[in-house]
Amino acid sequence: MTVPPQKPDLSSQPEPEIGQEQADQDLDQASLLQALRRKSGNWVSWGNACQKLQKAGLSQQQIFEETGFEPVQQNQVTVAAQVYGSLVGGGAAESVLARFEQTGSDSLYELRILTQPERVAAATLLVERGIDSEGAHELAKALKEFPRLPARQPTEFAAYPDDAVAYFYWKLARQQADLQARSRLIAQALRFAKSNSARQTVEKLLTDFSVTRSRPAPRLPIYRQESASDQPRIMPVAGKLPLTPADLQAVPLSEAEGEFQLVRFSGAGAWVALPGWQVVLSAEDPVLILAEGDQLPVHEATQPASGSAPAEAVLLLIDRAERQWTEDSYFVVERAGQIQLDWFEAEPDLPLLGRLMLVLRPKKVLDESYNKELWQIDE
Repeated sequence: MTVPPQKPDLSSQPEPEIGQEQADQDLDQASLLQALRRKSGNWVSWGNACQKLQKAGLSQQQIFEETGFEPVQQNQVTVAAQVYGSLVGGGAAESVLARFEQTGSDSLYELRILTQPERVAAATLLVERGIDSEGAHELAKALKEFPRLPARQPTEFAAYPDDAVAYFYWKLARQQADLQARSRLIAQALRFAKSNSARQTVEKLLTDFSVTRSRPAPRLPIYRQESASDQPRIMPVAGKLPLTPADLQAVPLSEAEGEFQLVRFSGAGAWVALPGWQVVLSAEDPVLILAEGDQLPVHEATQPASGSAPAEAVLLLIDRAERQWTEDSYFVVERAGQIQLDWFEAEPDLPLLGRLMLVLRPKKVLDESYNKELWQIDE
């Protein structure tokens, strides 16, 4: 007679230890730190490891003390690894991916300001032309600045991305009065010009020595909070008396986070309190957007040097009621389904979604406990 198998008694099975999950996390962190310490794998794996450790709560200083990877190195390989991942996701050629598997984090770091399709095009151009990291910086800037609007795009430069870089140097050459510098820029433009029309346009500068001055982009309206009073504390309001205990208990706990003391509530919303500056009060339909400094329009004053510390967080104040173009302002527009901040030398032929009123940098605090000391309060 066959005896049917008995079901296991689950009640007799030992329950997993409460700290098992934490132990696994600690083990994973230890293995990542050891891999960085031994420099196992390639720089892409180092960047991914640094990112995982930072997400786990380790600071760049802690990672440096454990592995020897300086914060500047951590930032470069982390950002470059993200760019490399976008190349993989964007369908970059195997030859391009193979070129950057072992070296080239400094070059890919420069492409961080580009969109995924632009990164693929730029990386391909870097490999085809054998461009170093210094050239990658200029190439990324060229592709970022290349006008994509039909009303502004020069039709002679049509072979993207080569002609886009050629246009960048051609435009600089036209503005240069020094003949030696002008010749160098013309040579760079001819190096990248791919279409016959682009090459012919650049070659005209060899006989045309007139200087065309273009209007420079306006300065970004950047401010920094300087004093503790510029950064108020945000607290929720339960209502007006009389209130019930349930009304009091229904108020969610508000915890400020980040450089701008952002306060979140249930859902996707949040509040940030700004000082009552005139530019803040004048906004009719204000909306705040959190961003990184390297996501601003390309400007030498706002871009960190290659391999430098991470870009500083900034807060953008957009007035959605301001949709009339002016030549001295930046505006929010839609490109490829995403909003983008841009300046237009001439009135664009696409809808403006709002005007940039303020770029706010956080207050630099050397000692966060300083403002909490009772003896620091003015009498």
